[in-house]
Amino acid sequence: MSKLREFTHRFLNAGHSKWVFILPSAILLALFAIPLVALILRSVNADFFENAFSQQAFHALSLSLVTSTITTIIAGLLGTPLAYLLARWNFKHKSWVEVLLDLPIVLPPSVAGLALLIAFGRKGLFGPALGLLGISIPFTTAAVVLAQIFVAAPLYVRSARIGFAQVDVQLEESAHVEGANQWQLFYEVMIPLAGRALASGAILTWTRALGEFGATILFAGNLEGVTQTMPMAIYLGFERNLGVALALSVVLIFVSVVLLMVTRKLEKREE
Repeated sequence: MSKLREFTHRFLNAGHSKWVFILPSAILLALFAIPLVALILRSVNADFFENAFSQQAFHALSLSLVTSTITTIIAGLLGTPLAYLLARWNFKHKSWVEVLLDLPIVLPPSVAGLALLIAFGRKGLFGPALGLLGISIPFTTAAVVLAQIFVAAPLYVRSARIGFAQVDVQLEESAHVEGANQWQLFYEVMIPLAGRALASGAILTWTRALGEFGATILFAGNLEGVTQTMPMAIYLGFERNLGVALALSVVLIFVSVVLLMVTRKLEKREE
């Protein structure tokens, strides 16, 4: 044991200490990069564009874009006020509200899908009441949106909450001194100052909704043109048409990279 310590000490003192950081970092980065590179290399062939623009791929892509956009809009409309309350107000049981908000982020997607099905399914908690109104949510496009909201909206609220919390309190006090009411303070002061955080949260929400699979397949199913989003088409294509699955996977990677780059630029501007 002492010889090992002596060797390690000499190795580090010989100017090799940087490898203690570089080597494990390189291994972990390789584990991230190699599968993605392999997927791209396997996908790019003569049939790539034919698979990427096939009817099944087009329906899945268009449905994903529409549902993810609707999800992001709803998350913004409902999540922005909630994020503001959590960031600037103090109220009883606030910590429990924050736990409830963060819970969908850490829950397994299958649990999220099952919970939605138990709540809004035909025989679920609210299913009979919805049935009396002629409303059936499971295995519809609305179910896709609801599943995406459940798993993705908390990301928006978390980002927006951080943005609102970083606004200087003195600016808020100055607005009150000038006679601004709560709505004017929120709309004319807080929203512009937290704008980059809101945009970053919206991008993360949209990206997460675009890649949602587990909750959706349990709650919405996999019906082409109705509930079959891109992750669903990839799952189905893995069994029936691997070319379509590979092409859609590359499209998702490309979209995710672009959106993450935009998010990084927004974060750098905030700094």
